[in-house]
Amino acid sequence: MPLRVTFELEDEDLSYFRTNMQKAQTRAAAMADRDVLQAADAHILEAKRTRLPNFVEERVNRVGVLVEMLRDDEWDLPPAERRNVLAALVYLSEPDDLIPDEVPVLGYVDDAIMIELVVKELRPEIDAFLDFCRYRERARSRNPNLSREEYLAIKRRELHARMRRRRESRFSGTRTSGRPRFRLF
Repeated sequence: MPLRVTFELEDEDLSYFRTNMQKAQTRAAAMADRDVLQAADAHILEAKRTRLPNFVEERVNRVGVLVEMLRDDEWDLPPAERRNVLAALVYLSEPDDLIPDEVPVLGYVDDAIMIELVVKELRPEIDAFLDFCRYRERARSRNPNLSREEYLAIKRRELHARMRRRRESRFSGTRTSGRPRFRLF
């Protein structure tokens, strides 16, 4: 019989994750991209070897798109967004976070919360990247007057601009409660 657990994180609770993300940004700035990606790969692999609750496993699987986004040379994620994704991966690759990952059942719960926050925060980047991947798949049959590289460059510029517009519009307003929206980065 499954058990549903629901909880709400208050601003003070979220400040813990924001503070730790800021520390991860500092650590990420001192690391080579390839080292961050290797650590993320290892963490994902280790998590998948562990018996995870479904809600945690679903979130761990979402980290893969962040790794792909950074490795994709054709996507060429702009520097500011790249730093945010790297910081997220540094945080998520840390095994000794709030709840150490080796604690059965609960070890990845704090990671799942952070992944949920990261995915929500990076939604414009993730959506733009996934759209770019779809455009790339269709590039072979599109616009015969443009080379594949020209076509993808046009789409990449459009999607990068859309990504920034969406990010700005998401965080320029306030919620109906009048409080500013939560920002992780």
